[in-house]
Amino acid sequence: MDIQRLITMANQIGDFYESYPDPAQAEQGIAEHINRFWALAMRQQIAHHVSQQAGVGLHVPVQKAIAAHLKI
Repeated sequence: MDIQRLITMANQIGDFYESYPDPAQAEQGIAEHINRFWALAMRQQIAHHVSQQAGVGLHVPVQKAIAAHLKI
């Protein structure tokens, strides 16, 4: 899948969790959603983007969620 599409989708998930008062809880929610609903190949691709491209284009909470909680 196109990395730009994955970035857009991940940021949309992050936008939903932005209203959470606890940033750690928001990050956990973002990661749980991605882990539950994204295929392994999609998770691997976004994780690679975070590790190799510093997550360019991703909102900071999304970058943190992927780096800390993503299951690949």
